[in-house]
Amino acid sequence: MTHSHPSQRHTTTSHAAVLALAAPSLPVPSAAPTAPSPPPAMGVLTSTELNFLVFRYLQESGFIHAAFTLGYEAGIHKGGIDGNAVPPGALITIVQKGLQYIELEANNDENDDEVERDFALLEPLEIITKDVEELQQIVKKRKLERSQTEHEKDKGKEKERNEEHERRPVGERERERHDKEKEQVREKDRSEKDKDHDKEKEKEKERERQHAERIDKVKHEDDSLAGGGPTPMDVSTTAQEISNTDVTVLEGHSSEVFACAWSPTGSLLASGSGDSTARIWTIPDGPCGSNMQSSPPGVHVLKHFKGRTNEKSKDVTTLDWNGEGTLLATGSYDGQARIWSRDGDLKQTLFKHKGPIFSLKWNKKGDFLLSGSVDKTAIVWDTKTWECKQQFEFHSAPTLDVDWRNNNSFATCSTDNMIYVCKIGEQRPVKTFSGHQNEVNAIKWDPTGSFLASCSDDWTAKIWSMKQDKCLFDFKEHTKEIYTIRWSPTGPGTNNPNQQLLLARSST
Repeated sequence: MTHSHPSQRHTTTSHAAVLALAAPSLPVPSAAPTAPSPPPAMGVLTSTELNFLVFRYLQESGFIHAAFTLGYEAGIHKGGIDGNAVPPGALITIVQKGLQYIELEANNDENDDEVERDFALLEPLEIITKDVEELQQIVKKRKLERSQTEHEKDKGKEKERNEEHERRPVGERERERHDKEKEQVREKDRSEKDKDHDKEKEKEKERERQHAERIDKVKHEDDSLAGGGPTPMDVSTTAQEISNTDVTVLEGHSSEVFACAWSPTGSLLASGSGDSTARIWTIPDGPCGSNMQSSPPGVHVLKHFKGRTNEKSKDVTTLDWNGEGTLLATGSYDGQARIWSRDGDLKQTLFKHKGPIFSLKWNKKGDFLLSGSVDKTAIVWDTKTWECKQQFEFHSAPTLDVDWRNNNSFATCSTDNMIYVCKIGEQRPVKTFSGHQNEVNAIKWDPTGSFLASCSDDWTAKIWSMKQDKCLFDFKEHTKEIYTIRWSPTGPGTNNPNQQLLLARSST
């Protein structure tokens, strides 16, 4: 996978209600009347549409400067194409389907209905450099060669069997028949033994499971003694429908909304979008929905551009409030982090990264800000001077997420499948976690900093401990990529210490 767009990696929910952020719908222009004519068999891909597909491919592949140059020279933003309607990887999908179509066309024979059974594969370079008639000749040649080879093999095997059979005396043939019968008996006996062995293995697994449960029970009892006796929390598995009258839609952004974050103090919600802005919404007290329609929420627009809006290099990809709720940090595709007041005033711009910033986190004390970037590095910023305290260059691919363990140490994850635990002042990772087989999209420490949860494109989520190298738990229930994880605000180190600690994870 090319590195995930932030819209796939960030989700935010409200404790009180659900708030949906959406771009205003655009009117569809009416077509001018024309004389009736039969519809064409296929639409024509215009140069504007093709340029947009290439532009999106460059963006998704991390070629930011190339995408910017193409967008400027081709006038991408003047083409009137709704980027929200174009799915990720569109160009690759279209090219791949085109190659498959030509390959199928080359294999298609009007006199042969067995295309699927008698299919000859073609190399992409052959499809690109030759026309259909040349490809059909290549396919026919390969089918003929394959058919002749298989026919010769079958004839040779049959001839060898017949000659061998004729050379053997009658007694040897009889022994062969007898040996076959004995082998059938042995095979049946082996099958019975395998069944018994499988049953024994199942019993052994059951014994191991019971043993693990006993150990877990002992650990749970120890944790209960140490943590004040946590009790399981009630979890409702029944979906609760939210009425439309209880939903408030915050309109104003003109492109995708990538990130949302509630202020820890007050009713402020921050949102970051592909329209080159972040917004701070003031949500009135009380229930959401119908009560808010008469008095819309106040909003501060945080502009990340000087010229026109919707500059892709200014996409606001991540944001985070400090612990006091007085400052908001935003990261964007231009590699800059910006610090804003709760009133929307720009306080500081941080220059150091050489690629888009995908993650920003304040530590609890508020004296350091941590950023992770596509440039493969993480940076700790001193919030008193706003200078780079230390830059960590451990990953070999883009850094997708960062998270503080405490006020001085943190973890980073990357598309290189690795997780590093780092500490301010140290020049090497204090811990390395390896085990994911694909890009690690998100990481999160539990409230005590004892356990680190991670999720990946390998369809798994894992829990790690600083006390060992291998993961404690490996969750494999998902059948698609997992993009986000969250610990519950329960258990030791929270305001709900007597409730069980839970981990939630979300996939596509």
